[in-house]
Amino acid sequence: MKQVYLTHLCKVLIDVLHSFLKSSKKMAYQKVNADQRAPGHSQYLDNDDLQATALDLEWDMEKELEEPGFDQFQLDSAENQNLENPETADLNLDSIQPATSPKGRFQRLQEESDYVTRYTRSAPKSNPCNFCRLLKILCTATVLFILGILIGYYAHKNCPSNATTSGTLDLHLYQEILKTIQAEDIKKSFRNLVQLYKSEDDTEISKKIKSHWTSLGLEDVQFVNYSVLLNLPGPSASSVSLSSSGQCFHPNGQPCSEEARKHSGQDLLYSYAAYSAKGTLEAELIDVSYGNADDLKRIQKMKNTTNKIALLKLGKLPLLYKLSLLEKAGFGGVLLYIDPCDLPKTANLSYDTFMVSLNPGGDPSTPGYPSVDGSFRQNRSNLTSLLVQPISASLVAKLISSPNSRTKNSICSPLELPNNDQRIVSMQIQTVTKFKTVTNVVGYLKGLTSPDRYIIVGSRHHTAYSYYGQEWASSTAIITAFIRALMLRVKRGWRPDRTIVFCSWGGTAFGNIGSYEWGEDFRKVLQRNVVAYISLHSPIRGNSSLYSVASPSLQQLVVEKNNFNCSRRAKCQETNVSSVQIEGDADYFINHLGIPTVQFAYEDITALEGPSFLSEALFLKRATKIEEMDPFFHLHETITKLSGEVILQIANEPVLPFNALDIAIEVQNSLKGDQPYTHQLLALASRLRESAELFQSDEMRPANDPKERIPIRVRMLNDILQDMEKSFLVEQVPPGFYRNILYHLDGKTSQFSILLEAWEHCKLLSSNETIQEALSEVLNSINSAQVYFKAGLDVFDSVLVGKN
Repeated sequence: MKQVYLTHLCKVLIDVLHSFLKSSKKMAYQKVNADQRAPGHSQYLDNDDLQATALDLEWDMEKELEEPGFDQFQLDSAENQNLENPETADLNLDSIQPATSPKGRFQRLQEESDYVTRYTRSAPKSNPCNFCRLLKILCTATVLFILGILIGYYAHKNCPSNATTSGTLDLHLYQEILKTIQAEDIKKSFRNLVQLYKSEDDTEISKKIKSHWTSLGLEDVQFVNYSVLLNLPGPSASSVSLSSSGQCFHPNGQPCSEEARKHSGQDLLYSYAAYSAKGTLEAELIDVSYGNADDLKRIQKMKNTTNKIALLKLGKLPLLYKLSLLEKAGFGGVLLYIDPCDLPKTANLSYDTFMVSLNPGGDPSTPGYPSVDGSFRQNRSNLTSLLVQPISASLVAKLISSPNSRTKNSICSPLELPNNDQRIVSMQIQTVTKFKTVTNVVGYLKGLTSPDRYIIVGSRHHTAYSYYGQEWASSTAIITAFIRALMLRVKRGWRPDRTIVFCSWGGTAFGNIGSYEWGEDFRKVLQRNVVAYISLHSPIRGNSSLYSVASPSLQQLVVEKNNFNCSRRAKCQETNVSSVQIEGDADYFINHLGIPTVQFAYEDITALEGPSFLSEALFLKRATKIEEMDPFFHLHETITKLSGEVILQIANEPVLPFNALDIAIEVQNSLKGDQPYTHQLLALASRLRESAELFQSDEMRPANDPKERIPIRVRMLNDILQDMEKSFLVEQVPPGFYRNILYHLDGKTSQFSILLEAWEHCKLLSSNETIQEALSEVLNSINSAQVYFKAGLDVFDSVLVGKN
């Protein structure tokens, strides 16, 4: 009610001011005639100086009426003025022809048929009366003018703005769409999906997804197939043997026997490293712990590592990077495991097996180009010379003769092989390589005003021949729930401004093959048109903490959405958002296209506190495990709504909700700390921040005001915003590291990852050449971004100059 009264008061004040201004203008006109038509001086009517004086007064008055704050008022027409002053209607005087016309202002007025009536009045009867009357008029006009300014100021200050109304309407629209998302619907979809994974291939799952999306009304849903090279388990499980005793073990720690093989079923077959070398190797087992530079430097001082078997813990650094170090050190094989001390206490995975992929991304037979018909195929059955075999923690305990229980006084003792002990082991790996078809399901919701700008939403589905965990079902159920809610609104006539592309990727477990091939296939279009990527790769990995990963330019938006949704719940946790490397199909869009990305997921707090990169292991998770973590699917509903709100805002806001300044701040933060050789980088980062601040204040802030939006300028601004991160893509990075250097290795490190790796590399080679190369990469990226912002400002300045 308060807002209604305020709006009504504003309208009344505006009407009063309108009347005051009309009165003041009429008085000004009378003043002109009083000077013109004095008795005995009628000849002045033909005097050019008098005419010019009258016109100048009129020009000054109109300029006052056009001052900021008064542009909403319009002067009454000549007809209304004649009705108010009937004595002027009978006069028949010659038109006044001005000698000069300020800025051509009067040229339009002369074309009006009754223009002369605005400047003609009957002569006053006496000069004394005229003087008194003139004085009264001047005093009244001055008071009314001041009063008008005050009324206009408070009317402008207190009246509700269109920007607020527009923002409120958009927020209301988003909530109307999202409120139809229900946990029970997601649960039903999840359970239907998990019944399909038992099929021999992924055709049934892909068909189900396509059929369901089409039935919901999504446009142009299609299959996109690629024939790719997959590395699959062999006919029998791999094995590890102790030479001293002759004991043979399966990867899960069970003795090699027919009975154990039948009891474990397919689990044993899928405990393997895809694209590992295959064969048999017997050698000494050397414990390399996490396999970082310090570990290898220490070991190489004590032992010869040539053609030995490394006992390697997963975590802390990318697996591909650690394998590259072991390969350079001369190792021949790797037994890979996860130390139970690195896992949450509630996770009992001592006997569980897992799968890893050694594929950095895409079809190995067509590196860097799509696997379309006619493409040249390279013979790359293995992507490393190492024999790599994942094993369970229970098998490690048997190999190093350690008791299964290593917890004393609630303190976990890590697994490690004593330096003086020697173990000779034999490992046998059997895999097969075949060309198989990987299927992506892609559907479109075309945008209304900017259909050539895309927001990609990516989930994944189970791929045949791969590890059959159930996280993909959560991913697919969530994206389907959002499509259902969105299409209900579309059927009522609404449509987003930008196009939303929904993708369900295949081949994720083998190295994000489906998304890589699609990205390489449509690279040119995606580079130009994609605005953002929203990842739904693995939304439920725990149930205690909401963990958000976002590009620096989108972190502010993610925090706003987290806080808004938090305000609607009783218990609120501190927002946890960062730019770190993540698993999944966002990889190609982040590292090869430089596209801003967002991912929401629930994690266990203890998992976040442990070593990073443990998610590279694909453990078998049955549907019951997912439902144990989220029995009522409320977490699924929260992820769907959070992701959906971000999608809607990016797809529908006139100005993309990206923050340029946050990128510059992230760069400066990445150079903090005791880091050598960074003085020049810090100076350049400071200039980048200055350019970003200027860009944000001069271009972004005005564009977010609906009154100042010019379509061509908004389009230019959005083009700059969507390409900001492309400056930070570097050509050469260590294996497993992101090419987009804005992303850190994990949440515990804030430095540029390639600089950290270069300093670690120095420890092995005692050379600063690698550091200099890394510094050059970072310097060129920062300089490129600074030039990019400056060029954007210059373009806008050129447009303004051209218009003036």
